[in-house]
Parts: sequence; C-alpha cells; structure tokens
Amino acid sequence: MSFKTSLNGHEIILDAESNVGGEDKGPPPKPLMLVSLGGCTGMDVISILEKMRVKIEDFHVRVEGELTDEYPKYYHKIHTIYEFKGKDLPLDKLKKAVKLSEERYCGVSAVYKHGAELTSEIKIIK
Repeated sequence: MSFKTSLNGHEIILDAESNVGGEDKGPPPKPLMLVSLGGCTGMDVISILEKMRVKIEDFHVRVEGELTDEYPKYYHKIHTIYEFKGKDLPLDKLKKAVKLSEERYCGVSAVYKHGAELTSEIKIIK
C-alpha cells in the first residue's frame, strides 16, 4: 500500500493506515487535498497582507473536511480556519485578503468549489 513519489525533487511517501493494510509510512492521499488547500490559500493570504503592510506575528491555516458516506468517498464539505496573531490587526484587511485568495487567486479552492461546499472563518488570537 506504500507508494513513493517525487515532486519537484521532493520525495513523498504515501501509505494507508495499518487497519486497512498499510504500514502508516506516510500520509494517505486524500488528506493531502486538504493540505494543498491550506498551503495554497495560506501563501496567498500572507502575500496579500504583506502588500497591504499588515504585520502578522503568527499565522495558521487549519482545513477540515467532511467525507461522504458512500463510495467513492470524497470531501463534500471543506472548512478553512484562518488564525492570525498580532497587535491591532485590521479585520477588514484580513477579510479582504482571505476573500481575494478564496475567490480569485487560489487555484486549489477554484477546483474544489466545483465539487464541495467551501466555508471559512477568521480567528484573531490574542
């Protein structure tokens, strides 16, 4: 069940959990879809905020997905949580950066919105 692949010179090992015949040597493929979305939108948001001269102390993107019950199981609901930490963060600019990423720049979310319900929220961590 383990597969090794290479992407732009980076080796990635994919595997299944032991309860389905894998050895848990690496992540299973489907959750990497959520990682791809988090990385894509996270990079966009930070880049946009830097152009707006918004200083972020810390930033995390969490992406949660809900799978269908029937096969083929796929993420039919995906929720992205943007967590910002910083002093006097302008909520209007955070919202604008997230919206631009989700609606204009992130190619991953552009594909996913055709097959899943995408939602998001912004949290400011004190």
